Amino acid sequence: MRRKQSGFTIIEIFIALAIGLVLIAGVLSIFVGVRTTASETTSAGELQENGRFAMTLITDDLLRQNFWGDLSGNLDASHLISSPNPATLNGDCVGGGANNASFPVTIGAFRTLWGVNVANATVLGGCIDDAKIGSDLIQLKRAVAAPILNPLIANLADNRYFINSNATSAAIFAGDDAAIPTVNIGRVWEYQHHVYYIREDSQGSNTIPVLMQGRLQNNALDSMVFDIMVEGIERLHFMYGVDTTDDGAVNAYISASNMQQDYWDNANNIRIVAVKIYILVRDILPDNKYTNNNIYQLGDAEFDADGDNYRRLLFSSTVALKNARINSW
Repeated sequence: MRRKQSGFTIIEIFIALAIGLVLIAGVLSIFVGVRTTASETTSAGELQENGRFAMTLITDDLLRQNFWGDLSGNLDASHLISSPNPATLNGDCVGGGANNASFPVTIGAFRTLWGVNVANATVLGGCIDDAKIGSDLIQLKRAVAAPILNPLIANLADNRYFINSNATSAAIFAGDDAAIPTVNIGRVWEYQHHVYYIREDSQGSNTIPVLMQGRLQNNALDSMVFDIMVEGIERLHFMYGVDTTDDGAVNAYISASNMQQDYWDNANNIRIVAVKIYILVRDILPDNKYTNNNIYQLGDAEFDADGDNYRRLLFSSTVALKNARINSW
């Protein structure tokens, strides 16, 4: 006897399809949410990493600014037994003031710290021609903190400069000189002149801001070499803590645009004793699902995201300049 076969009715099929669609939509919603969260977490992690690295890099340099090994006090021509002539350097980065090249000259105070808010892409005597307008540039000079043990001219890097110093005198020389200049009971340290600024690089259809570092080198073709240190650094801003009463305390934080020339020279018992650092970090790529309407406060400066599609993170820190008030030790 033939049995009657029964199946799903059309209504049951539609109900099953509807339930399936609801389940699929739920799964897709969870997937999209997880993916969005993962993207945002990754972006936040990259912003944190880039910002912290940039802050550490600049902070470490500032902490050792104006350190000259065993030399007691500030570096100037009166302390020097010998030194390269900065006028002979090709492409040297010369900042503002009469004495702000890589090595001291006999005119004015030697500026081991100087900054400027970039108003023109070409700065520092033309050694930089791609600086981002509106961001700050900072220039500093120092010796590396660790002395070179048992230095021999044959073992020193030819493309570097060095300082041989004792408590009262010093000599600056290149690694490819014939011999280390004689300084009584002196020790040898690497001599550095660094510049930090922002430029913009084109990568395909995207423009990416990057933190650049310029480093002094002993090279007949170009005395400064520039490298990208961190991508996504959109803005630098510095506020210089000035002690105007000679008591070691900051009386005012002043931006580079408002600094008086005497302040850079530490003249008339006025010194820069601290620096506030502001670093604005931006995502490398835009996120079209995100709109940034934030206004970021960088000391006395503002940055308006103006509704673009980039996530940003602002870092700030204050660095006390350890060598700012040391006349002797």
